[in-house]
Amino acid sequence: MEHKINHLEEQMAILQYEMAQMSHEVYTQQKELSQLLLEIEKLKSRLEGVQPDSGILTANEDIPPPHY
Repeated sequence: MEHKINHLEEQMAILQYEMAQMSHEVYTQQKELSQLLLEIEKLKSRLEGVQPDSGILTANEDIPPPHY
C-alpha cells in the first residue's frame, strides 16, 4: 500500500512541475501576443496615414489579377 502512495506522490510532483512549466509558457506567450498586437496597431495607424500618391494601393484598389 505504501508503494502505491509513494507512486501517487511522485506522479503528483511531476504533474505539479509540468503545470508550473505550462503556466510559465502561457505567461510568456501572452506577453508576446500583447507585444505583437501593439505592433499591429502601430502598423495599421501608419498604413492609414499613407498618402494615396505613395504607390501603396488601398484595400479597394488592390484587386487580384484575372488569373486568380
